[in-house]
Order: sequence, then structure tokens, then C-alpha cells
Amino acid sequence: MTGLLFLIPVALLLGGLGLAAFFWALRDGQFDDPDGAAARILIEEDEAA
Repeated sequence: MTGLLFLIPVALLLGGLGLAAFFWALRDGQFDDPDGAAARILIEEDEAA
């Protein structure tokens, strides 16, 4: 029972940190163009070496 008194706040803290990291990435534009990077890898660019 005393283990739960330690584990529940730790789990809530880690969940809150994950949620804060998600909102931080969302605010910084990390998820603005999810399809662009996937399509960009298919485009061949001729580079002069």
C-alpha cells in the first residue's frame, strides 16, 4: 500500500510531463506538415557534384 503512495504521484508527474512535451511540440509547429516530409523523400534532385 505504501508503494502506491509513491507510484501514483510519480505516474501523474510523468504523464503531466509527457502532456507538456506534446503541447510544446504542437506550439513549435512540429506537426504542421506531416505529409510533406513523407513525400519529400520520393523527390529526386539532381545535384551537381
